[in-house]
Amino acid sequence: MRVHIGCDHAGLELKSHLINRLTELGYEPVDHGPFVYDALDDYPVFCIRAAEGVARDRDKGLDSLGVVIGGSGNGEQMAANKVTGIRCALAWSEETAKLARDHNNAQVVAVGGRMHSLEDMTKFVEIFLAEPFSEDERHVRRINQLHAYDADGVRPPLPDSAKGLGPAEDQD
Repeated sequence: MRVHIGCDHAGLELKSHLINRLTELGYEPVDHGPFVYDALDDYPVFCIRAAEGVARDRDKGLDSLGVVIGGSGNGEQMAANKVTGIRCALAWSEETAKLARDHNNAQVVAVGGRMHSLEDMTKFVEIFLAEPFSEDERHVRRINQLHAYDADGVRPPLPDSAKGLGPAEDQD
């Protein structure tokens, strides 16, 4: 499996470590940068490219996932999620890494290089990459609602149980 990786200066150490570890595990890491430390670099430059690499590969039918890394992982997640068709989840525990794939079929994971130890972040990434999507109908339905909203901007309809109950009601 190909793994596209992008980061900013705060994720540079983890990115280097991950490339070596993923190679040992039989993955094919693709490094989208940065390639040198620059405290003023901008995470969108590298994280968007990593997410685009995943999207391109998946459009070709290739098995591909991605990892984006920054200080908190928040901005990196936001950048990756700007790429059409990509769902990027922020992992801050082993469980959130697992659920990102199992329930949300995320194709990219974001981790915060200043939030956890190198060992913990490596474990989050390994769990994310190894976990399959459950294919459970409720998860497929929810992901399809996200795709539909991206395509046409129309919100999913409210369930009958929520109608007439206040702020959740559709307002035009």
